Amino acid sequence: MSTIFRVSNLATPILILIVALGIRIGHPQAAPAEYTIDPDHFSVGFLVEHIGYAKILGMFLEAKGHFIFDEEAGSLSELNIVIYTRSVFTNHKKRDNHLRGPDFLNAKEFPEMTFKGTSSEQTGDRTGQVHGLLTLLGKSLPLSLDVTWNKSGIYPFGHKTHTIGISARSSFQRSTYDMNYAVGNGW
Repeated sequence: MSTIFRVSNLATPILILIVALGIRIGHPQAAPAEYTIDPDHFSVGFLVEHIGYAKILGMFLEAKGHFIFDEEAGSLSELNIVIYTRSVFTNHKKRDNHLRGPDFLNAKEFPEMTFKGTSSEQTGDRTGQVHGLLTLLGKSLPLSLDVTWNKSGIYPFGHKTHTIGISARSSFQRSTYDMNYAVGNGW
């Protein structure tokens, strides 16, 4: 899955975009089926407004996860994603180190950010919502992901097994997780 965290004003909404490919575990005819997220096709990105001057695109370079998907019912369950906070990347070393530090992600004390899906609902033929808990800085709060089932079938390269592509996005304010550095300054 790919996840994009969109943060407008580092203090305000974070948009999470999850785009991933899951590789089916088990027999192709089995439904529902368990998928493991392929780390080579998994993106966790975010867009933040930096003090009102520019929008900065960033990502987390390391993450893993798994889920169960029933193609017939179009239902997704048991979604679990782990994002390694030390892997934050914005193409600016000084900023990346600051984001890893205690003002933001505090990666030494909290090396993982997690999302655990608790329920889901279908909203269209290939869309839905996954409700769950995002745990960041040791604090777990409800978060809903808007999910799109992009494509599924036999992957044409490499492993050539049944694969599914899913995109998801959401937003939250970093201050709800007590990430309050410079919030009063509008970022």
